[in-house]
Amino acid sequence: MDPLFLLVTGWAASALLMVVLWMVQRRLRNAAIADVGWCYGLALVALWYAASVSGEPARRLLVALMVFLYAVRLGTHVLVDRVWNKAEDGRYRALRLRWGEQEPLRMFWYFQLQAAAIALFSLPPLVVMQNPHPPFHFWDLAGFLLWGAAVSGEAIADWQLATFRSKPWNRDRVCRIGLWRYSRHPNYFFEWLHWWSYVLMGLAIPMGNLGMTLIGPIAMGVALLKVTGIPWTEAQAMATRGKEYATYQRTTNAFVPWFPRRP
Repeated sequence: MDPLFLLVTGWAASALLMVVLWMVQRRLRNAAIADVGWCYGLALVALWYAASVSGEPARRLLVALMVFLYAVRLGTHVLVDRVWNKAEDGRYRALRLRWGEQEPLRMFWYFQLQAAAIALFSLPPLVVMQNPHPPFHFWDLAGFLLWGAAVSGEAIADWQLATFRSKPWNRDRVCRIGLWRYSRHPNYFFEWLHWWSYVLMGLAIPMGNLGMTLIGPIAMGVALLKVTGIPWTEAQAMATRGKEYATYQRTTNAFVPWFPRRP
């Protein structure tokens, strides 16, 4: 099946999903469900691609499972941590206040932006799935190993933070346990690192398509470093944790894990 047709149909299905979730969030008043929709939508689109696109079947299945497991784990974590019986995340509350009377319409287009993001981030796995060469190339193995390390690192970081926050005496304290000792946002770092796995796997295909696999790490890097990731999280942390977080900023890398500096 034509890859462009698959991409368009994947985007259209994602847009419909986001319309439904936009209506759900109007009732729940928790827009973090858009993040859950992005994850689950990406997982479903990857399965659709694997079942329809031309390419070596074993590689198509592998890539689809990689995307599916990554996205479902992250989506389930967001669902439990930020949506299920939880108050709305501060960044979404701030958006509602900023948008005022235009909030319903602007929130609708925000959800549609998530649908477009599903289509954008589905491009790297779609490109890799079309590789007709027999599996498994050295670069397939390298990409899979990087995927395993990145998804495991993100899951461990999320678990460590959730465990820390579950203790009542840690309320309004800064998490410095485990991976959080070496990075202020290790979950974001491993999330970004995950998208490089498809770049590595893409090295086994003709160079003309390799550039499309770079969409993942570039777009995710911009989002995490400049848009919705670190800037929002750091502003909220400074507002709630003040001087302790300022010290954390001076001693610990924001993104790439490294040994902490002396205060």
